[in-house]
Amino acid sequence: MQTLNVDLGDRSYPIYIGEDLLSQAELLRQHIHGHQVLVISNETVAPIYLESIRRSLGDLHYSELILPDGEQYKSLEVLGKIYDRLLEENHNRTTTLVALGGGVVGDMTGFAAASYQRGVNFIQIPTTLLSQVDSSVGGKTGVNHPLGKNMIGAFHQPQCVIADTQTLSTLPPRELSAGVAEVIKYGLISDASFYRWLKGNVDGLLACDGDVLSEVIRRSCENKAHVVASDEREAGVRAILNFGHTFGHAIETAQGYGAWLHGEAVAAGMMLATDLSSRLGWLTVGDVNDVRQLLQQSRLPVQPPTMSCDQFLSLMARDKKVLDGNLRLVLLKSVGEAIVTSDVTTQQIKATLMAAGVQS
Repeated sequence: MQTLNVDLGDRSYPIYIGEDLLSQAELLRQHIHGHQVLVISNETVAPIYLESIRRSLGDLHYSELILPDGEQYKSLEVLGKIYDRLLEENHNRTTTLVALGGGVVGDMTGFAAASYQRGVNFIQIPTTLLSQVDSSVGGKTGVNHPLGKNMIGAFHQPQCVIADTQTLSTLPPRELSAGVAEVIKYGLISDASFYRWLKGNVDGLLACDGDVLSEVIRRSCENKAHVVASDEREAGVRAILNFGHTFGHAIETAQGYGAWLHGEAVAAGMMLATDLSSRLGWLTVGDVNDVRQLLQQSRLPVQPPTMSCDQFLSLMARDKKVLDGNLRLVLLKSVGEAIVTSDVTTQQIKATLMAAGVQS
C-alpha cells in the first residue's frame, strides 16, 4: 500500500492506494469518529463490494442506500433520497457518509455530507479509474442541472480516500478508457515526463497491469494533490485541472447526461483545446498529432458529436470559469504547461470547432 497526503492544514487527509484494501477493516474504521454511518453506493457496485464494507462496519449504527447507476441520476431529485434516509434514521452531526462507487456516487455523497446539518464527515471509496485518479480527490462535490453540469455543489474534503486497485478488474473497458482521459490530462497540464511515460505504457494500463495501475494512480493523485494544496477552492491555479472540461461539459449537456461518459467528453474536449493551443502558436502540429494518437490508442473519441457552433458556444458560456461575461479557457503553452486565458476570440474557437466537424 502507498499513502499520499493532501496537505490542507487541519483539513488534510490521506489517499491510500493498493490491492485488496477493502478487506482491511481498520483502514476504514480509523477514519470514522462517531457511531453512525451511511454507506451510499449504486446498483452496479453494491452487489460486488458492499459486503466487504458491511463486515468492516457491522458493529456501528450501520445503514446503506443503493442509488441507480448513471450520470443522468446525478440530480437534485436523487440527492433528496440521501437526505430522506439521513433524516428518517435520525443521523446526527457525528455521522459519517461513505461513498462506494464512481464519480457520480462520490460527488453526490460529498455534497450531501457538505450540506446535511451544515456539514458532516464523509469518506471516498472510489471504484472506477476516473474516480480514483480525479473526482475522489480535492473536495469538489455536487450535482448536475439540465442547463449545466456540476453547477450546484460545494467544496467539502473527505476524511480519507481508499483506492483499491482490485476494484478496477471488474470495470468495463469503456469505463476504463474514460478514466484514462483524466490520466492523460495530468501529463498534458503539468507533468511532461508522466505524459512521455504514458505513451509507452498505455497498453499496460488498458490491460489493467497491476504495476502500471499503481504508478498511474500514484502519479495522477500526486499531481492533483499538489494543485489542490496550493488552491483548494479554485481561486487560481486549480482551474488548470479543467483542461478539456469547458468543451467537454458542453458536449455532455448537449447530448444528455450519460450519453457520453465524462471521460469521453473530456477526451474530445482536450483534443479541441490542444488544436486551439496550436492555432495560437503554442503547440506544434507534431504535438497535436501526438495527443490525438495517444487518445485514439486509449480508445477515446477525438471529435465532438454533431452539434452547431452556436449551441457549443452557448453552452460553454455557462461554464463555471466564466467571469464577468468573459469565457476563460484552459490551454497549453507547451506539453506539461497549462494556462488559463480569456485572450481567445470567438472566431478562433469557431475555427477549432469547425475543423473538428462542428456545424457552422
